[in-house]
Amino acid sequence: MTRFREMRRKNQLLSLEECKAILHARSSGVLAVVGDNDYPYTVPLSYVYHDDKIFFHSARTGYKLDAIARNDKVSFCVIDQDDVIPQEYTTYFRSIVVFGRARVLENEMEKRDALEKLAAKYSPNHEQGRLQEIDKLFQYVCIIELAIEHMTGKEAIELVRMRCE
Repeated sequence: MTRFREMRRKNQLLSLEECKAILHARSSGVLAVVGDNDYPYTVPLSYVYHDDKIFFHSARTGYKLDAIARNDKVSFCVIDQDDVIPQEYTTYFRSIVVFGRARVLENEMEKRDALEKLAAKYSPNHEQGRLQEIDKLFQYVCIIELAIEHMTGKEAIELVRMRCE
């Protein structure tokens, strides 16, 4: 089993439940893959979190898919809060970082299920329209599953102090 580095400032560590809540609440994050010539490549994405997995949609070809095919180890970052406090020369931040393995869903049932969950997150009140859109674009869309192996969250020390007051 892979060992992941522990966070240094443990008093700023978010609980697993808080990390999951952020994944459910937010609508975008940044996927990092090992790109060409071993340079990191990051790309902002819409996603849905379900059952300790994150799902993204994609075109059927492209840089991120090429990178995942070469190396399935990825990370994903979601920023929950980023309030700049100029007079304190800091930001009140809260974010999470996920590490895991990515794969393209080849099974049509898995792909459709993930795509429906993704569409429902962004169009919760338009079921018929989103299902029609899925049917129309299904053959052209790729779904990537990120199976989470490790997740950490951190918040600014000022936010920790506010909780304790």
